[in-house]
Amino acid sequence: MWLILAGLFVVAALYSSVGHGGGSGYLAILSLTSYATAETIWLKQYAWSLNLIVAALAFWHYHRQGHHDWGLTLPFVVASVPLAAVGGYMSVEGSVYDLLLGLALLIAAWRLSAGKWDVEEVRPPEPTKAVLVGGGIGLASGVVGIGGGIFLSPVIMLSGWASAKQTAATAALFIWMNSLAGLLGAGASGQIGLDLGLLAPFGAAVLLGGGIGSRYGSAVSSQNGVKGLLMIVICAAAIRRLLTVVGL
Repeated sequence: MWLILAGLFVVAALYSSVGHGGGSGYLAILSLTSYATAETIWLKQYAWSLNLIVAALAFWHYHRQGHHDWGLTLPFVVASVPLAAVGGYMSVEGSVYDLLLGLALLIAAWRLSAGKWDVEEVRPPEPTKAVLVGGGIGLASGVVGIGGGIFLSPVIMLSGWASAKQTAATAALFIWMNSLAGLLGAGASGQIGLDLGLLAPFGAAVLLGGGIGSRYGSAVSSQNGVKGLLMIVICAAAIRRLLTVVGL
């Protein structure tokens, strides 16, 4: 348990430094432990719950530093929230879930490794394009059990739609809203069954890590070191989940 809590703390600190809740990282940590054999919804509900804690901290710090732009965030959120609820309502089990989660984590690692996060010239996206991107990521996030920031941030940065810190602020709110929608959707289908005995220590670990990481991230712009560490964790978990698909 102490190793799991340490892993959750590190993930929360790393992810929150770039405005993320850490959902894909928490899934990565849990997928490398005996909890990997738990039911699909067990993994998803804890990832969403921890996202709510860390994404809130990240948004608060970035918003406090004046990096949040409502005009950038709203088009992404409008479509993502209802579709994240739909994805959370859906029940994806067994090898199908392992395949989806493994591929999602591999894509996340690839996107983090591509391009650079510092934008010289910002060109805000067209509202229609932002709505389509947000909706697609929201649905995928609900199905897989993450907040979607791990996909949204690279898209925004590589498209030159916002600066690094504006992206972090937008991703934090996007993740918080999607995580809440995912939980509500799963609850509506009767899938939620949180164990407060586990949620309390998990929550304490990410609260501490998220507080440290988000405060650090809101004052810096380079995240290359963070991206490298995240790719290692995510790739390891992705390989673990994909191996279960082929029975290894």
